[in-house]
Amino acid sequence: MTSTAAVEARIPTTTTPRAGTGGVADAPALRGLPDVPCPSELPTREARELTRVFFARLRSLEEGTPEYRYVRSTLIEMNISLVHFAARPFRDRPGGPENEDIVQVGIIGLIKAIDRYDPDRNTQFTTLALPYITGEIKRHFRDTSWAVRVPRRFQELRSQLAKATEELTSVLGHAPTPAELAAHLDLPEDEVRQGLVAANGYSAQSLDAPRDSAGGAGQPPAPGRDPRTLAESMGGPDPELEMVENRHALAPLLADLDERCTRILELRFGQELTQAEIGAEIGLSQMHVSRLLTRTLGDLRAQLHG
Repeated sequence: MTSTAAVEARIPTTTTPRAGTGGVADAPALRGLPDVPCPSELPTREARELTRVFFARLRSLEEGTPEYRYVRSTLIEMNISLVHFAARPFRDRPGGPENEDIVQVGIIGLIKAIDRYDPDRNTQFTTLALPYITGEIKRHFRDTSWAVRVPRRFQELRSQLAKATEELTSVLGHAPTPAELAAHLDLPEDEVRQGLVAANGYSAQSLDAPRDSAGGAGQPPAPGRDPRTLAESMGGPDPELEMVENRHALAPLLADLDERCTRILELRFGQELTQAEIGAEIGLSQMHVSRLLTRTLGDLRAQLHG
């Protein structure tokens, strides 16, 4: 492995500041520190060796000073390749964020690793940095990729259920039941059922998306017709539902009516007879039937809304 001295020999220790450093690189506290014009473009081996040099200098600087910020930002740029390496397995995840978002999240993990690294422990910085970066990316997926936010234990259970389902399907020759999954994972069946329900919250389908089949199971849409969307197949408000509540509330009020009023209501609204026909049926004048109907309906309405 190339020694630190050999790396420093190939990189000039001039005091020419990098663009954007505002002349910090020529501060007395940074004299003797190798000048790195493009930290993110260093070869991996040289970046590793210079990381040790910059960490040693970082410990001697007061946190919050311009010199401290300069060294810290140089360490971030020198190790940005670790973020790209750790982000590679996550780039093609369905429903995941864009690649640039993954890198930005990974940089947060890299910064945390830089702030927590202790050179005195005599371990490679990459040993600490990669778990921090990967953990930050995984946390980002866990917190943002679900369409519906569910408890963390159900998010983790979804992965276990997916893996167990694949394994059991190959062994059993059919999709496993919740009981079989519970036995395989050594979990209560109720918890497995809850996990299966919660897994539906991972992704959501737009109401404007076309349905797989518009005319029924396995039937394609008619020629020349666009497939129906999910929104078009959903029901609307049903006014009859309100009538159910009204009928339920009216039942005890109707039971208290006398026999004549009950008979008039039955003929009027059940058989849809006119007031004259009702009068002929029960032996009353049409005017008398009208008064009885008006009074009865008024009493019922008052009690119903009272």
